Amino acid sequence: MERIELDFIDLGLALGLMVLAIALSAWQRLGLEGQLALASARTMIQLLMVGFFLEVVFTWKNPLAVLAVLMVMLTIAAIVARNRISQKVPRLLPWVWGSIAISSAITLVYVNLLVLRQPEAWTNPQYIIPLTGIVLGNAMNSGAIAGERFVSTLNASPVEIETHLCLGATPEQAIATYRKDAIRAGLIPTINTMMVVGLVTLPGIITGQLLSGVNPLNAAAYQILIMFMLAFASLLSALLITKGISREFFNSAAQLQKF
Repeated sequence: MERIELDFIDLGLALGLMVLAIALSAWQRLGLEGQLALASARTMIQLLMVGFFLEVVFTWKNPLAVLAVLMVMLTIAAIVARNRISQKVPRLLPWVWGSIAISSAITLVYVNLLVLRQPEAWTNPQYIIPLTGIVLGNAMNSGAIAGERFVSTLNASPVEIETHLCLGATPEQAIATYRKDAIRAGLIPTINTMMVVGLVTLPGIITGQLLSGVNPLNAAAYQILIMFMLAFASLLSALLITKGISREFFNSAAQLQKF
């Protein structure tokens, strides 16, 4: 069976699903009509713009253009994660940017050198941009969840933390439990997905490959690789972001600060 291409008429018909969703919202008086309409418009505009732009990048295959795309993706991911965590914690954006960059870079280097073993993939946008986008998105989400939980807990527990400090604990020891709980929270979505992948859900990678006619076993192998990449990148991102937050919450005299 040949791959089915979608044109603008098909997308217009697909939009009918969102029209039905808006109608259902209005019928049930949920008040979601405006949000659904805005989300639909943004989805179409943003993805079509990305599609046109990536078509140029894929055709051009210029390493500098690919690097520029990756830097823009990384910066947007860092800003979004920082905004979800807190805008009051000083120097949080550099910590988040560096954490997501390091976790994504290590993951991609490992996969490219030891699994794919394709040096040309570094400059081939067909490989590096999709893989980086998937890893960045999950590192951003896990880091944001862990960071937000960590900041909220630290701000809500000054008495307990200062009690530990007065009893001789170091800042790291005083907040160790809170940090572990925050990291676990950040990994919950990834672990839950891994537990049911293939049984309850078919993620985007395997679905896209199956729709494009790839052998199901090969599609499954790629999905396994992606899931392992996401788990590692998500954990490392949460670890690094919470480490940065913990440093910002204590001054040079090991005194707790609230933000």
